[in-house]
Amino acid sequence: MIPATLEELEAIRKECRSMVNTRAFASGGTALVPIPGTDVVADVGMLMQLLPAINDKFGLSEKQLSGMDAESKAAVYGLVMSMGSAVIGKLITRELVIKLLQKVGVRMAAKQAARIIPIAGHALSAALSFSAMRYVGNKHVEDCYNVARQLIEQRRAKELEIPADAVIVDTVKV
Repeated sequence: MIPATLEELEAIRKECRSMVNTRAFASGGTALVPIPGTDVVADVGMLMQLLPAINDKFGLSEKQLSGMDAESKAAVYGLVMSMGSAVIGKLITRELVIKLLQKVGVRMAAKQAARIIPIAGHALSAALSFSAMRYVGNKHVEDCYNVARQLIEQRRAKELEIPADAVIVDTVKV
């Protein structure tokens, strides 16, 4: 369920950023393993767990969105499309995660190239792996945060609307 208040939303954002940092450190650690390709496989696996968890925390998972009424669902998808997010409200597949990693492809390619350099290369590879994972994760957190914030603001504006058939009474004392 989408958070009801901006305070709840901020708490979720903070929790999700912490999840991202944990996975980014793990990604950096797997980059230190001297077997080629293990870090990429690990990154894909971590993102396939992390992205749905973030969606779920913000109330924007595929399952949660399918339970919404048509108007709310349309509002969410409209916001998602305007932001260009390919991950919010979708089933996270391996192919989708690989497309996300391709967006940070320069970092990923540099990470693989850095592994050739003994010792310092592995440290550089770990740093690049950490930063790529952190970038992808935090970008998704911010996308989810912005969608949820706009939905909260729309909900609040709707609650404050005066119905068209309302009668306004003047209570001025003479």
